[in-house]
Amino acid sequence: MHDLVRPILAALLLAATPATAQNGEMLIIAHRGASAERPEHTLAAYERAIDQGADYIEPDLVATKDLVLVSRHENELSGTTDVASREEFEDRRREKTIDGQRIAGWFAEDFTLAELRTLRAKERIPSLRPANARFDGLYQVPTLSDIVRLARAKEAETGRRIGLYPELKHPEFLLQNNGIDLVDLLLREFRQLGITPQDPVFIQSFEIAPLQRLKQRGGGFKLVQLVKQEYGPADEPAMRYAEMVTPTGLAEVAKYADAVGAHIGMVLTPEGTPTSLVADARTAGLAVHAWTVRPENEFLPAMLRTGEDPKGKGCGDVKLARLLKAAGVGGVFSDGPLKGRSCP
Repeated sequence: MHDLVRPILAALLLAATPATAQNGEMLIIAHRGASAERPEHTLAAYERAIDQGADYIEPDLVATKDLVLVSRHENELSGTTDVASREEFEDRRREKTIDGQRIAGWFAEDFTLAELRTLRAKERIPSLRPANARFDGLYQVPTLSDIVRLARAKEAETGRRIGLYPELKHPEFLLQNNGIDLVDLLLREFRQLGITPQDPVFIQSFEIAPLQRLKQRGGGFKLVQLVKQEYGPADEPAMRYAEMVTPTGLAEVAKYADAVGAHIGMVLTPEGTPTSLVADARTAGLAVHAWTVRPENEFLPAMLRTGEDPKGKGCGDVKLARLLKAAGVGGVFSDGPLKGRSCP
């Protein structure tokens, strides 16, 4: 980070707190649960995030062979479960091309729920989060129903609403290759669980068609178009996310979505100043939620790090969240707790 950048960032950090007080609270979305402290997408991670004050918990949804929605960051299972060590499933290993990338492993859509229930979760990045690895083997892969029941139990315990922020993972791939329609499955399960658009729910996807179908059929659920700095939606190969965040592109997104879920690098410049994205999105009638704030030095800008250890933690994530709030972001995805922490 250049020395010229430091005064800019310092000024923004000082300004962030009063701006927050004026603009109201920014939503804290627990990214895969409290994934900096427990293996991601486990009931333990979601519960910890709720106890830390998160407004929403974020399950990534894939489907089993028998059409049950379960929470994994990817439909490939070996990165977050012990499936690769399970001899009884050795013959399930496959190679698949998913969104243009060739991937080898074990895939949720090739397992029944009963089979998935025998697997145990593990930490995805143990080199950076070795403390999480202590919990390897303790937790099952949760279903969406499990997660909703947990949220409702915690609502009864705490007296506050717990929002749900599910992401549909690889919906085009699953539809074209397995005949699995995540939109249908999600709406069906929401009906069975008694979840309505009046509940605190956002539904997100990097693809376009599922959100458009949800707009038509979902009855008013809030929808979020995810965007990142590279590539484009898997279901629209000719389109690029960079085009979607221009004023013209955002006007099109606003026809079916309520918010844009944007990579932090699209909201803040490398110097820490706001880009035009939030202002352009507001003009189009869209909120902006930013992903992902993580506590470890490895994921933070140089001047927000504490010490030299990539695993080191300090207040960098809180300060980054303040910058995003000052930029006008309405919600932030976070791996660790942001509320109630005392940081200068």
